[in-house]
Parts: sequence; C-alpha cells; structure tokens
Amino acid sequence: MDAAPQPAIATKLTAPVARPWQRLGDWPRRRWVAAGLGAVSIAVLIGVSTAMIPSPIFGREVATTWWAWPVLAATAALGGLLGATYVRDPEAPRREGRFGLAGGVLSYFAVGCPVCNKLALLALGYTGALQWFAPVQPFLGIAGLVLLAYALWRRLVGETACAIPEQA
Repeated sequence: MDAAPQPAIATKLTAPVARPWQRLGDWPRRRWVAAGLGAVSIAVLIGVSTAMIPSPIFGREVATTWWAWPVLAATAALGGLLGATYVRDPEAPRREGRFGLAGGVLSYFAVGCPVCNKLALLALGYTGALQWFAPVQPFLGIAGLVLLAYALWRRLVGETACAIPEQA
C-alpha cells in the first residue's frame, strides 16, 4: 500500500546577469512611475506616522535624530524600487519574498520616536525606551536597509534568471 516515492525534481536558477542592478535600465516607463509613486508614498506614510513630517495627527516626544532622515530617504527609494518590481512585466517570472516587508518594518521602528513606540514602551518603560531602545535604532535602520536591498536584489535576479528542472 506504500506508494513508490517519486524522485524529487530539483530546480536551480540559470546563470543570472553578473549585475542584476543593470536590469533597472531595461524597465519600462510604467515601472519607473510606480517606483516614484511608491517612494513618495512610503516617505509620506512613514514620515507622517512617525511625526518626522509635522502633522496635526501625530506628535513626537523625542526630536528626530540626524541619521533618521537618510534612513527614511533610503527606505523610500529602496521600497519604491522594490514595489515597482511587482508591476507586471510579461517577461519576468513571479517570485515571492518576505525580506522587503521585514526591512520596511525595521526601518519604520528605526526612525520612529523611541517612547512613542508602544511595544518598546510596554516592554521597557519610558526610561528603558530611552536608554535601551533608542541606541539600538540606528542598527535597526541599517538592518532594515540591508533587508530591503537584499529583497530588491533577489527580485532583480529573479527577472534575469529562470528556474529550470535539474536532472536527478
């Protein structure tokens, strides 16, 4: 009654272009428009919700640090480019990933006010958030940007390589 085990067919990627970043030059105009709109949307969404951009809706207890602005700009740029890779290109294979989402969340926590972050405030208290969470935020920003860049790189590699069955 045991079914004979089926041989597993492994897949591998064909050799990708040496520099997947070169793939950006081949993008159609609609992808660049999507990247620009995505970058602006991400910058506004994160900037307003973390009160880096002043608004009557959100306030900030601790002033924005100098490094938060470049992290926000790089997050917006990488996030916009990553989002544009999901704009349908008939020649590109579909690949899913979670690195971009993780990178965006880390970047969001990095640029946010340390005492406005309810998770840090509940876990560490007001003083703990300032003493323990605030010094870690630049590292969260770096980790978030690395994950976003890795997610973008993977998406671009996926556009220049296709999965083929490997002989067992």
